[in-house]
Amino acid sequence: MTQKKYNISVEATLEVIGGKWKCVILCHLTHGKKRTSDLRRLMPAITQKMLTQQLRELEHDGIVNRIVYNQVPPKVEYELSEYGWSLKSILDSLCNWGEGHIIKQYGDKSAVLEDNILNNDTSMR
Repeated sequence: MTQKKYNISVEATLEVIGGKWKCVILCHLTHGKKRTSDLRRLMPAITQKMLTQQLRELEHDGIVNRIVYNQVPPKVEYELSEYGWSLKSILDSLCNWGEGHIIKQYGDKSAVLEDNILNNDTSMR
C-alpha cells in the first residue's frame, strides 16, 4: 500500500472535515450528544442518506463516537470524541469568519441567518 502524500497539511484537515455538511454536524455536536433525528431537525436541508454518510465518515476518522443503547426501540446517539473536540477552535474560527462575511455581504446577519442555537450562542464566537 502506497503512503498518502499531501502538498500542504490543510489538505489533510479538509480530507476529514471538508464538504458542505461535516463542519455543520460538528458544530451541532459541540452542544452535546445528538440523535440522527435531532441532527435532521437542526439541518433540514440535508438528506438522510447524506447525514448517515457524513456521520459514518466522521466516525471512521475518529472525530465522532457512535453510542448504541441496548434497548427497544433502538437508540443511537453521536458525540464528539476527544479527538473531535480538538477541532473546536477551528470550528469557532470558521463561525467567526462566516459571521463577518455575512455582515460584509448582507449588512444584517439576522436577515440571512436562521434562528437557532448556533446563531444565538456566544460561546461559538
